[in-house]
Amino acid sequence: MADSKKRILIIEDEMPLRGALREFLIREGFAVLEAENGEKGLEIATREHPDLILLDIVMPHMDGMTMLSFLRKDAWGKTVPVIILTNLSTTDEKRNSDITELLPSFYLIKSDWKLEDLLEKIQECLV
Repeated sequence: MADSKKRILIIEDEMPLRGALREFLIREGFAVLEAENGEKGLEIATREHPDLILLDIVMPHMDGMTMLSFLRKDAWGKTVPVIILTNLSTTDEKRNSDITELLPSFYLIKSDWKLEDLLEKIQECLV
């Protein structure tokens, strides 16, 4: 069971996935914060300083890459672990260089992982 004091911010526009992640993480003992787009996610992240961020890329109002770019300019935001969860593959060379520059902890393609795999990555980030 995870340390109940660890807080995870889920930034995901797809409500069913966000809800599934929330329920799973709560069952695993995490406190969960949520945002439905990058703009709200950035606001919550800089105010609440969660221990880890799960971040979608394609979202309305502000996409995940833009949000992460702004976050990495913040003193606290430079070091917070971020796991990108997306439907976009990393085959695009420009996207690969942008992602590498922003230093996410992991880049997971949504169709390629199970919740248990995600939990393993979260635990790796929070040690």
